[in-house]
Amino acid sequence: MTRHQPEPEPQRQPEPDTGRDPAAPAGRAAPAPDPAELAGGAAVEAEGIGLKGPRGWVFREVTVEAAPGSVVALTGASGTGRTCLLLALTGRMKLTEGEARIGGLRLRKQAAAIRRTAALAHVPGVDDLEPSLTVGEHLRERVLLQRRYGTAPLAALKAALRSPRQRRADARRVHDEALAAAGLNLATLPKGPRTAVRDLERLERLRLCVALALIGRPRLIAVDDVDLKLSAPLREEAWALLASVAASGVTVLAVCGEAPAGLPGDVPLVVVVADRATGARTAEDAPAEPAPKPDGTDETEKETADALAETGRA
Repeated sequence: MTRHQPEPEPQRQPEPDTGRDPAAPAGRAAPAPDPAELAGGAAVEAEGIGLKGPRGWVFREVTVEAAPGSVVALTGASGTGRTCLLLALTGRMKLTEGEARIGGLRLRKQAAAIRRTAALAHVPGVDDLEPSLTVGEHLRERVLLQRRYGTAPLAALKAALRSPRQRRADARRVHDEALAAAGLNLATLPKGPRTAVRDLERLERLRLCVALALIGRPRLIAVDDVDLKLSAPLREEAWALLASVAASGVTVLAVCGEAPAGLPGDVPLVVVVADRATGARTAEDAPAEPAPKPDGTDETEKETADALAETGRA
């Protein structure tokens, strides 16, 4: 008798990597990772970005390149669009030209994801504190809001399965870690946690804003007017605070009138000088601040205000 040998099975060629989840339906790309699950600071990469308002360009041709855990100082004359640039890099203003990536996320197409991972720490007119509330009330409110709206769905489900005692312990731990990172000691305040915001000194208010932002455990925080109305010793303390936050791995965007020469702890410092004509220059090439008009108004400040109204602030 003749035995028939089974035919060998054809070898399968490896499928090319298309960057798509095999379990996802055909023609649909894999979803972007949840920003809350990404660890470490966010790298800032921008090339030729600009924002145009009803009266013209607010800023243009800005290029930024900063590694995670850096401090990016956005400096320049008043009315050169520093605050608008700060809001644009955190996904809260829509760019007119150029492209940027924040933590690997495309700013033009993934602004909502960037907003979930970039927190505003101190931007007057956008995230102002309530003067009549106390420090403790602000902190408790932010913890409750973070638990309700700022947590990824899976993490929120896991938290809901914990006992009330465990949830309170988790909230207390996040609260204490944020205060420690911001260097805010409630015991040194006039009335402790019952101190009203209106009674805080400017540097204490800055520390509170940073602590509130860190409660959400962001990868990037944005601070406006860091050195406004601060003496030289207080400016050093403010920059030391931001340097300590960056040293923990969180990238810091800071608007300032004058960038420091360096930061303690050898924290990387990137200086971007905003200018309406060229967008960004080095500190040596920065032009002098234009003289105000006789009526006391500044055309550049009007253009910035119009751009804020046109684009909207989150």
